[in-house]
Amino acid sequence: MIKLFKQACLIAALAVCTVPNSGCRMAYWFAKDAFILSSFWGTTPLIPVSPYMSQQVEDVYWEEERYDGVPILDPVDGENAPLFCLDPPSADEVMRTLPDSTSGGFSFVAETNRNNVRMVVEQMVDRLDECRFIPLVGPARLHHCHYKCTVYFTETKRSYWPVPFTTNDQREEVVYIDHDHYIRCAGPVTE
Repeated sequence: MIKLFKQACLIAALAVCTVPNSGCRMAYWFAKDAFILSSFWGTTPLIPVSPYMSQQVEDVYWEEERYDGVPILDPVDGENAPLFCLDPPSADEVMRTLPDSTSGGFSFVAETNRNNVRMVVEQMVDRLDECRFIPLVGPARLHHCHYKCTVYFTETKRSYWPVPFTTNDQREEVVYIDHDHYIRCAGPVTE
């Protein structure tokens, strides 16, 4: 509250000083006042952003976080230590890799939704390659983890104009997801 009062006093003092000056200078101070006033809300952007663009930015950050490169794990102790795939695909990852048949519609004109979603995740490959030298990584082995994800859902299509209709179709989509990663070798490299 005190900060807001100080800003108001600053605005009033600047307005008194700029009244006798030229119009350009006054426009500068009025624009400055608008920026100071907009900082009151903090998170409110000055330029409105559409939800579509906001979703695009979120998708880019999600892709960078998840697929920024192949992870390199530390070596596993023990000669006969069990190695298995640790992270099956999450429901969010499976839904993001599905072909996007729900986009391109307009609200209240043509909409497509996925309802009653069920997922079955099956591990297809769990294989470990031999140790070898990999540039920028060093001696490592590649651990292959491949999954088959089957998604069952009801696809609902609605249109309200020009002829209103609704259709429900039982759909099934299959997506293959790889979670390959490197594991550093502790011993000598065999070529």
